[in-house]
Amino acid sequence: MDIQRANQIVESPEKIKVTYQGVPVWIQTIDDGNQTARVYPEANPEDEKTVPVRDLQETTH
Repeated sequence: MDIQRANQIVESPEKIKVTYQGVPVWIQTIDDGNQTARVYPEANPEDEKTVPVRDLQETTH
């Protein structure tokens, strides 16, 4: 995913499905400078981590 799309997803009022390494995640914040995102798995909000935005995948199903 590119940084622009990640920012659009964060700002969207819609729920847009995103995965990280095959796991559905919520994007908390985007760090444009470092090209990273703060995410957590939908099933485990306690497991927050910082990941490269390029490793996020938007899913359509």
